[in-house]
Amino acid sequence: MTKIPTTTVAAAGLVGGYGVARWSGRRELGGVVLAAAGATAAVGWRRQAGLGTAAALTGLYVAAFGGSHPLAKKVGAWPAVFAVTGVVAAASAATAARRR
Repeated sequence: MTKIPTTTVAAAGLVGGYGVARWSGRRELGGVVLAAAGATAAVGWRRQAGLGTAAALTGLYVAAFGGSHPLAKKVGAWPAVFAVTGVVAAASAATAARRR
């Protein structure tokens, strides 16, 4: 079985969570996607880089979700989601690259 990189899981959680909420009209379904991907990424980050880094990246993931809301009022919903996803993905990738 192929291992999916945590960077991809985290990005899919942020983009997919918003997409599911928007297209289904049910915010709680988007929240389930966001939470499941965040928890999966957190486990991966912990295995890859330890508890402290996992906590920091998980905190960034949650902050990105929260920060996308006020940012969306300025730049639009999808651009905000993509911007915060880029930040989380870059931090996750940098952590993964540092551990190699």
